[in-house]
Amino acid sequence: MSQPQSRPQSRRLRRRESATAYAFVAPTLFGVAAFMLVPVLVLVVLSFSSWDVLSEPKLVGFDNWQTAFTDPAVWRSLGVTALFVLLVVPAQIAIGLWLATLLVRELPGSAFIRTVLVLPWVCAPVVLGIVWRWIFQYDGVVNNLFDIHVPWLQSEATALPIVAFVQAWSQIGYVSLFFMAGLGSIPNEVIEAARIDGANARQIFWRIKLPLLKPTMFFVLVTGMIAAFQSFDLVYSLSPDGGPGGTTDLIAARVYSQAVPQSNIGQAAVLAIILFVALIIITLIQNAYFSRKTTYER
Repeated sequence: MSQPQSRPQSRRLRRRESATAYAFVAPTLFGVAAFMLVPVLVLVVLSFSSWDVLSEPKLVGFDNWQTAFTDPAVWRSLGVTALFVLLVVPAQIAIGLWLATLLVRELPGSAFIRTVLVLPWVCAPVVLGIVWRWIFQYDGVVNNLFDIHVPWLQSEATALPIVAFVQAWSQIGYVSLFFMAGLGSIPNEVIEAARIDGANARQIFWRIKLPLLKPTMFFVLVTGMIAAFQSFDLVYSLSPDGGPGGTTDLIAARVYSQAVPQSNIGQAAVLAIILFVALIIITLIQNAYFSRKTTYER
């Protein structure tokens, strides 16, 4: 029978095991620090500095923050971004869920449709923006096909809805695949029990399937909102320079315009931090809501 280890030996063993564990996670911790924490800290420092890339950075205190919060163009950009997200996210979730409910039935041609749905998501956003810009030009495909003369991307009334439509269209395949996975993970026993109790297809969807899809719903909602808030390349290639009257001037595009054409790195850092904080707050609110109940409880 083995003798129990003494306390010093037990402590040395625990320290050795801890050191081994930290050695294994060290590369990941280094990656997190180098590519996530350090850039955020640098961004915070730059937000209190005036820097045009060519000269030395100069500390200016809260001047950049004051300029950002008193600039009407920044508030307009935030409003445009919020409206853009409200147009994109509900549409892509609703359509993606509807397509998922059809595709899980394994109807003829489902495999081909799944492949087609994923193609926009894997394509380069700039290429998609250029193609859709050509389609919605004044002398483009839509106007010629229907023999109409609508300035889709030059009108303040239609520019943002068109951009939101293209953004949602590019994400629908991604959303539908996750909903298909969520629907496939629901136990058949639950569905069969509901049918035996007399529930019809609509009741099964709204009372059983949709509540059980809450974890998937949370994931696609968070990732969809993050993608919409950070949307830049697709929108910029489709409607550059903020669109007519600034109707497509998203906050991510304003970060780019401040950083690159205007070389105002401090102001760009402030806008990036505002976007970062807004995404954290929205994600925490969504997490608080969806964490209440993700499955049926007695």
